[in-house]
Amino acid sequence: MSSDFEGYEQDFAVLTAEITSKIARVPRLPPDEKKQMVANVEKQLEEAKELLEQMDLEVREIPPQSRGMYSNRMRSYKQEMGKLEKDFKRSRIAYSDEVRNELLGDDGNSSENQLIKLREERAHLLDNTERLERSSRRLEAGYQIAVETEQIGQEMLENLSHDREKIQRARERLRETDANLGKSSRVLTGMLRRSKKKSATYSSRCIA
Repeated sequence: MSSDFEGYEQDFAVLTAEITSKIARVPRLPPDEKKQMVANVEKQLEEAKELLEQMDLEVREIPPQSRGMYSNRMRSYKQEMGKLEKDFKRSRIAYSDEVRNELLGDDGNSSENQLIKLREERAHLLDNTERLERSSRRLEAGYQIAVETEQIGQEMLENLSHDREKIQRARERLRETDANLGKSSRVLTGMLRRSKKKSATYSSRCIA
């Protein structure tokens, strides 16, 4: 069950990294390319939401004693999804303002507007860099969990193999014990028969 969650988790990390990169590019693209990029990001955001839904379903299937860690990760992913949607909305607003300025003949090249745009882009790039770093750390954590899970599985197989050997040895000892009991029973039976035979012979002699 957890392996399915981790698979969705890795897909989500890759997809959100792509979305983040595309959102940052939207304001700097020519109008025609911007429209295509906006449509592409909208589609990928829907795919990311579907992945979150699948991950949520997987978490619900995990036993309660193991669910806490996955629930915390889900909250983090949902927060990241909400931030992506806000960033995309801001990017679309900036795109709409630029298109409007072009239609009205305002090229927006004043030094003040340029400074504001540069500051916004710098802050956005820093935010994107941090998000990519978080995605990278999650991928590394997912890989580590997969390695640990594989190690635990290997240890369980080894323990089962040892237990199987112990059971086999116990069965062999039981068969040996049964065989020894059978021999002892036959010996005792023979001794009883000989004792009864001697007693009968002695009695007949006494009577004679």
